[in-house]
Amino acid sequence: MNKLNLWLKRHFLQFLWAAGILNLLAIVFSHMESFEMLANVLFLIAFALSGLPILFRAIQALRFKTVSIELLVSIAAIGACLIGEFNESAIVTFLFQLGSFLEQKTMKKTRSAIKALTEMAPQTAYKILSAQEDGGFEIEEIEADEVEIGDLLLVKAGNQIASDGIVIKGQGYAMEASITGESLPKKKKVGDFVYAGTILDSGILQMQATKVGEDTTFAKIIALVEEAQDAKSPAERFIDKFAKYYTPAVIVIAILVFILTRNVDTAITVLVLACPGALVIGAPIANVAGIGRGAQNDILLKGGDSIDRFSKTDTIVFDKTGTLTEGLPRVCLQKDFTDQPAEVLALVASAEKASDHPLAQAIIRYAGDLPSYEVESVETIKGLGIKAEVGGRSILIGNQKLMEEEKVGLPEGLAQAVTEAQNSGSSIVLIALAGQVQMLLGIADQIKEDAVESIRALKAMGIKDLIMLTGDNAGTAAAVAGQIGITDYKADLLPEDKLTVIRQLQDSGKVVTFVGDGINDSPALAAADTGIAMGSGTDVAIDNSDVVLIKSDLRSLVRSLGLAKKTVRVLYENIAIAVGTVILLLLGLFAGYIHMSIGMLIHEASILLVIFNAMRLLIPSRKGVSI
Repeated sequence: MNKLNLWLKRHFLQFLWAAGILNLLAIVFSHMESFEMLANVLFLIAFALSGLPILFRAIQALRFKTVSIELLVSIAAIGACLIGEFNESAIVTFLFQLGSFLEQKTMKKTRSAIKALTEMAPQTAYKILSAQEDGGFEIEEIEADEVEIGDLLLVKAGNQIASDGIVIKGQGYAMEASITGESLPKKKKVGDFVYAGTILDSGILQMQATKVGEDTTFAKIIALVEEAQDAKSPAERFIDKFAKYYTPAVIVIAILVFILTRNVDTAITVLVLACPGALVIGAPIANVAGIGRGAQNDILLKGGDSIDRFSKTDTIVFDKTGTLTEGLPRVCLQKDFTDQPAEVLALVASAEKASDHPLAQAIIRYAGDLPSYEVESVETIKGLGIKAEVGGRSILIGNQKLMEEEKVGLPEGLAQAVTEAQNSGSSIVLIALAGQVQMLLGIADQIKEDAVESIRALKAMGIKDLIMLTGDNAGTAAAVAGQIGITDYKADLLPEDKLTVIRQLQDSGKVVTFVGDGINDSPALAAADTGIAMGSGTDVAIDNSDVVLIKSDLRSLVRSLGLAKKTVRVLYENIAIAVGTVILLLLGLFAGYIHMSIGMLIHEASILLVIFNAMRLLIPSRKGVSI
């Protein structure tokens, strides 16, 4: 029987087409008096082609002590045959198989994003075996699966990087769209991290593998989506339990109907019309379609349960750095008190090259290609700034306290400039030459371009509370919150403080979503009703969040919430269609208005309707950030 079952599965589509053609021919011949016998034979053959696979699935389920919907369909179809309703048997099994086929096609379409990711997985790697005297090395081409932690790999331009790792020599530009969603190539130099599955667009690198196989970020992203499609929502779990008891109940009702009416036709009609096919497939197909749509848009949803919780969100809590802001300090304000600002800025940048402080790096990036001066000495004054001798000149770079201690002259208008910078949330850097402040630089972590628009969109979607949590000082927090449009914020927080805020909100009855960078926010991500990780899918993001936004932008957050809400709405629409159809058909049957043929067509039409309704989730939206 197993071999026959496998053979039937392999030829499923051929049998389905054949059954459909035979049904059409039989319907035509059934309207010709002299061909009624031929019509019945064709109906029987069509029933065998489409009914046998259903019967085998029912028997397989019984072996595992499960009473399936297929059993209900099989009993109803065989019963219709016994009373001479061959057309009912053939058509009901054909439509049931057609529904299964469309369900499979929808599932396949939703998995296309996973297939695309899988096909991008690296296949081979060039392992460095030993260095040679002429500066070259001996390399061996190996399977990507054979790479081990600690292996040295050579990556040439155009090659795919085979494992996560650290660049130890060389530089180049890597295309990281498959991981981060960033379309532009990213420069990679010694000490930078590279991801498996990305492509080196130019240059040549030597790297050391730090994560291989299933532990790479790329592999974990694929695994996340695959696992998500198997995870069930509360509605699906309820339907599974419901179906377990529903089929036996319907069989008992059909027997009671026969006992009371002594009418076999009515009893079999009850069996046919009560098949809850649309109910069984309506919820899972909606969730799988939603997850597939998310994967197409670089949104990784961890299954039906996560979608259900996320859709009920009424409070969103944001980490600031890297979530609402870029996470990279930039010079956003320059106030000059000199007629040679370019020269002063060049001296500052030259002195700051000896420092790895984030503010120093921001000044260096801001100075760009300005000329460099020779640095004779640099003295770091803890908590204040630096003193340096640059190009034969003495320079002070630091905060107001440093200027006061060094008794530096303060120009007119400086106090007002400092106040303006502080009100905008900037950190203040003053530069003094020859005992006089020459320049003020305001440095701040820039707000993301899409932040204001996205916060506005979330409010329009009915999110009642938007809260920002940050470890920054209250002044910076107030400035960022004000610019973005968030009215509630808490500053000077440690990771454990964020966790406390999340729990307090939950205790007050809020359904909380926390959005963080997935690195130092793991306690809050895990504690929230829904944890959302922004960024490139780090280990913490994958392990502790319910949603991963591959593109680190807030528009993806709006899209993901819209997708979750729409998926749950489609799911409950499908349940309503399925349950409503069965109730109306049974009421119509007992009232004498519905007969098997018309009832069966309506019932099978409901199966097609829930499938097409779920497929709406796969249609791209033309409206900006909405789904």
